[in-house]
Amino acid sequence: MRKEYKRIGDHIQLVDLRNNGFKVQNLLGLSISKQFIPSVANIIGTDMENYKIIRKNQFACSTMQVRRDKKMPVALLQDLDEAIISQAYPIFEVKDEQELLPEYLMMWFTRSEFDREACFHAVGGVRGSLEWEDFENLKLPVPPLAKQREIVKEYNTIQNRITLNQQLIQKLEETAQAIYREWFVEGIDLKNLPEGWGIKSFTEVIKLSGGGTPDTNNSSYWNGIIPFFTPADVSKGYYSIQTEKTITEIGLINSSTKLYPKNTIFITARGTVGAISIIGCNMAMNQSCYALTGKFNLYTHQLIRETMTKLKNEAVGAVFGALVTKDFDSQMVIEPPIQLQEKFENTVIKLYDYILLKTIENQELSELKELLLSKIASV
Repeated sequence: MRKEYKRIGDHIQLVDLRNNGFKVQNLLGLSISKQFIPSVANIIGTDMENYKIIRKNQFACSTMQVRRDKKMPVALLQDLDEAIISQAYPIFEVKDEQELLPEYLMMWFTRSEFDREACFHAVGGVRGSLEWEDFENLKLPVPPLAKQREIVKEYNTIQNRITLNQQLIQKLEETAQAIYREWFVEGIDLKNLPEGWGIKSFTEVIKLSGGGTPDTNNSSYWNGIIPFFTPADVSKGYYSIQTEKTITEIGLINSSTKLYPKNTIFITARGTVGAISIIGCNMAMNQSCYALTGKFNLYTHQLIRETMTKLKNEAVGAVFGALVTKDFDSQMVIEPPIQLQEKFENTVIKLYDYILLKTIENQELSELKELLLSKIASV
């Protein structure tokens, strides 16, 4: 089957159109996750006329540090008619869209196998850059146009469902947060709290627990029986979902690593500091995270969100190198009556259940999308 593959270079051509007259002002960056993002570069005093113009259905890529990052950043512009991007990025387009669809080519670039192959050929420089000629020499299957359209349509159907679910999840998250703020934040006078309300330090209200990496000989963890959480598992949504296992099914664990029950809140203490996840099943975590538990998990989750927002605002532009217990000790929080916390829990539980349901659905759809990507190698 490999003999029927075609060189990428036979189907693409470089484009180098500069922003003369500063006609285009929408500056984009390129992420390692193969997406265009709003640029955060400091452009004060920069000659924007030297930036490259990229237009709809054109690609931007980075061939630098491919071996170091184990991934080649490349993205297809689809949501905008045109934008500008750093001159450091090669811009290219498909020569003939009657032979190769840009969307199909982007699907090929999305495959993990493509990144592995690009990494294998990236030998230039200390950090492993990919020479343009080597990139052009990489190959892909080019089926008839009708087949390409069929594959792209199937892929987009899955991706569109994921996007709709993500939008729904965001609305549900915003609704839960709005209810919390209406009940416990907005209009609350700290000097004149209602009867039964109090003010305590965060660590008096919320228990912080640590994690640890199990011994490498512990097959229950490393064979995937027990889900194990690290900062790399932080999801965009609230829930981190892995293989569902109940504590009864797992049985006793011969390890010092704690197993936390579903709906425990994990927060990253190093790496991407302060990222919050609710775990969607029983799982353990490594020492780069904290587990936070209160009397009611969903109330606790919203309280943690508010507290982390306050901590970040108080940092006044500083970046957390690590999150430590004393950061939470210094935070004073309102403690409403237990009955009100419980009422909040019962009010938002259906929102959270639906968030979890849609998160699981998106995980399954993502797995289906990966399966489709792997199959195009043999079309």
